Amino acid sequence: MKNLVYILLLCPYFAWTQIYETKQDSLDETYVKIEGDSIFRKSIDLDEVLILNKIDFIDKKEHIQYLILRRKTIKVYPYAKLAADRLQELKSRLDVLDRKRDQKRYIKQVQHYLEDEFTAELKKMTKTEGQILVKLVHRQTGITTFDLIKDLRSGWRAFWFNNTAKLFDISLKEAFDPMLSKEDYFIEDILQRCFQNGKLERQNSVLDFDFYEAEKKWSERLKPAKE
Repeated sequence: MKNLVYILLLCPYFAWTQIYETKQDSLDETYVKIEGDSIFRKSIDLDEVLILNKIDFIDKKEHIQYLILRRKTIKVYPYAKLAADRLQELKSRLDVLDRKRDQKRYIKQVQHYLEDEFTAELKKMTKTEGQILVKLVHRQTGITTFDLIKDLRSGWRAFWFNNTAKLFDISLKEAFDPMLSKEDYFIEDILQRCFQNGKLERQNSVLDFDFYEAEKKWSERLKPAKE
């Protein structure tokens, strides 16, 4: 009988101990550790990935035009990305320069790049490639090439560049808009596919447009009208 009393008195203690240990050994949340990172995380940040559908071309001619556009876009995209990177560097640098003299000196350095190094590469491009580059600069920066030159140099300089470009059927005022231009939609489609397969380094557009809305618009135009 005495032994039974001891067992009854000790049972709550054993039960409490077992529950306590279970709580200590369990985790309410799951954590993961990414290779190369010393901090445990509750989740993994993933880049947004677009689901790219197969394009239904109107005919073989349009398909060939798309392939030509793809080759030219891949060629000029790195220059547009570089221009966007330089512009971002310019803005960041100007934010930390207090003196006007230092700001002007730095702007001249960027001008030197745009007018010498960048222009030298432009001269090697065809008319179509030059126009694609103008569009991509707007896609990457949100600023047309005309306004970019105007901001860095002067209104007259931008006007002169634009008129000179017109001689080659290139407009520096050309904007990038996949909703209004089917060619721009094709360019964006090409970029997204190249980003996903690693052919081009991703740089998201600063412009506000919905790729799927553009895809829907241009694909619906291929559907036959209802009688």
